Amino acid sequence: MAIPIAILDCDLLLHGRGHKTLDRFDLGSVPDTVLLSQFGFPREFILYLVELLREALCRRTQRSRAISPEVQVLAALGFYTSGSFQTSMGDTIGISQASMSRCVSNVTRALVEKAPQFITFNRDPSSTEQFQRVAGLPGVLGVLDYVQVTIKAPNSEDSSYVNKKGFHSVGCQLVCDARGLLLSAETHWPGGLRDTDVLERSALRKQLQDTEEGWLLGDRRYPLRKWLMTPVDCPESPAEFQYNLAHTATHEIVDRTFRAIQTRFRCLDGTKGYLQYSPERSSSILLACCVLHNASLQSGLDAWTLERTDPLEQPESLEQRPEDRDSQAEDLRKQLILKHFS
Repeated sequence: MAIPIAILDCDLLLHGRGHKTLDRFDLGSVPDTVLLSQFGFPREFILYLVELLREALCRRTQRSRAISPEVQVLAALGFYTSGSFQTSMGDTIGISQASMSRCVSNVTRALVEKAPQFITFNRDPSSTEQFQRVAGLPGVLGVLDYVQVTIKAPNSEDSSYVNKKGFHSVGCQLVCDARGLLLSAETHWPGGLRDTDVLERSALRKQLQDTEEGWLLGDRRYPLRKWLMTPVDCPESPAEFQYNLAHTATHEIVDRTFRAIQTRFRCLDGTKGYLQYSPERSSSILLACCVLHNASLQSGLDAWTLERTDPLEQPESLEQRPEDRDSQAEDLRKQLILKHFS
């Protein structure tokens, strides 16, 4: 049954050609339970989003019969959080598939424009302290991971989007803080690239490679660097075992964060199907969901309320050639282990 959110009745079509919006929409008439179940967020946050994006959505909607920012935001949220095809969510809201597609495109672009405002790498001492309280690891600036989001096969015969598991995807390099707030989200990588290749080409590496204080945590897929601490491959001493345990407990925060993002934004959950869009548009939808994650967290919502509990996939260890090893980074990790875990 369609929820009476936007009413597109015939008398609206009888108005003049002036720029009008479908202003019969009344958010106040929609029950809180419906907003949460159908659109994934409480009323206060949805109203906040409408005001945040209003100018951009009105600017893009230069049509004689414009859809209001309220309906556009709900249409996009419904798509992001339900994982349904746009046609199904359009039926729920009461707008056509073409209008639904425009709403998702408009809101996605507006959110992507807000990414620099909501996703920033601030070196906050309090965040480093929060990380240390997790398992005793000092100096942690953020936790790093590389994740895949399934997409349809591109129209062109482009194998760069085929990942090592054999399906098409876009890759996203994420860094988050101890609360699950994203500090960096690079969502535009072809899924066929290795984690290490993405890191080497990323803006993140350029930003952090000369860092003198603190480091990121990365799993075994990454090379050890002075600014990127990884587990000890073959721990021998009790201190090395303790360090690895602390590393795993702290690094798990980024895994939990992305699982929570996938659970809230089911369009990203590969078990529900794949994004039916080009790699470029899929990357934009992924980044828009990352912006929404941070905006909701900064608004007081819990990052991990909807976290999935499926087991973590164990990463394969990186096979490094002797000439690629960083002796200074190895010495730094040894000092870290000796000082804090012996």
